[in-house]
Amino acid sequence: QVQLVESGGGLVQAGGSLRLSCAASGRTFSRYRLGWFRQAPGKEREFVAAINWIGGDSTAYGDSVKGRFTISRDTAKNTLYLQMNRLKPEDTAVYYCAANSRGTFEVRDYNYWGQGTQVTVSS
Repeated sequence: QVQLVESGGGLVQAGGSLRLSCAASGRTFSRYRLGWFRQAPGKEREFVAAINWIGGDSTAYGDSVKGRFTISRDTAKNTLYLQMNRLKPEDTAVYYCAANSRGTFEVRDYNYWGQGTQVTVSS
């Protein structure tokens, strides 16, 4: 059973930075693609970033975070990260870590989800 546990959320002022972590366990993630999504109140879940677990390549980012957020992973620690810089109030949301066991680029193929961590950016 795959378990994903996010941490690192909090309150930060606009222009500041946060780093989210996602501790992954329960499987060998060799063929997985892992990603971050977010959901703001009253809005649909939005793709933020994704990365291939093995190789750390094929990174992808949502248009609204390109150039500000960086996704990475540490396979030795089984941890996924999201470094968020130059945060804006519109980045306020619950951030979810997710795993895609098919390793595809399709958002619909993410089949494991964490519980989420709240990020609040004040203006």
